[in-house]
Amino acid sequence: MAKSEDFITSLPEWANKYIDVCLNTTKEMATGSGKIVSIKDRHLPTIAFFLNIWMPRNCGDTIARKTYYEWLKGSNDQKSNTIKSIDDNFQALAVDIVANEGKGIFYAKNKLGMTDKVDSRNENINLNTTVEIIKSDASLSSNEKDISLD
Repeated sequence: MAKSEDFITSLPEWANKYIDVCLNTTKEMATGSGKIVSIKDRHLPTIAFFLNIWMPRNCGDTIARKTYYEWLKGSNDQKSNTIKSIDDNFQALAVDIVANEGKGIFYAKNKLGMTDKVDSRNENINLNTTVEIIKSDASLSSNEKDISLD
């Protein structure tokens, strides 16, 4: 079923309300003294939760994920720009949460395209290393490996 222009233009407002929920979520934790306190616990915004659970419960309507991605890549500028704006906001919040709270490492790698970066430098200044190989008929001990030099 085709969505009305009103639905399409209201999507950013609904997305912002969902972002507010993600930003203001709290969880209850026990302190060392046993007192229960409420602690801020921002949630990573996800397209699946937004479309499949949050939208139907809060605005009474939604679109399928397939439709979301069709609109994102489609030729209709209104739909495409609306979805791009929502997607950019969700990703910006997700990156901020991952960067500042160390949450969602797998989400960052799988959905945001982030990677672990390892700085691996060989600072060996001796570039002329000589290796002497001696052939022996002795048997290998249990912790040595047989290496073929053929």
